[in-house]
Amino acid sequence: MLIWALAYNEYGYYTLLRFVVCFVAAYCAVKAYSQHKEEWTWILGGIAVLFNSIIPIHLNRGLWSVIDIVIAIVLLASLFFVKMKS
Repeated sequence: MLIWALAYNEYGYYTLLRFVVCFVAAYCAVKAYSQHKEEWTWILGGIAVLFNSIIPIHLNRGLWSVIDIVIAIVLLASLFFVKMKS
């Protein structure tokens, strides 16, 4: 969804993107915390805060494009470092 956002212009899509990324990052942060992976907990928690829908952070489109690419890479990397199965 983050990579797709680079070409998408609908506000509704960005709202959905914020919700999904915030939820996924928060879930992964909780999993990282339970596995005592402090660095990943902070990184993923920060992503959840950045993409929260309650108090949105407004940045220009160019900056969000860079952030989307970086966050997509970080979330993919977290798949290898944070075990999702209990």
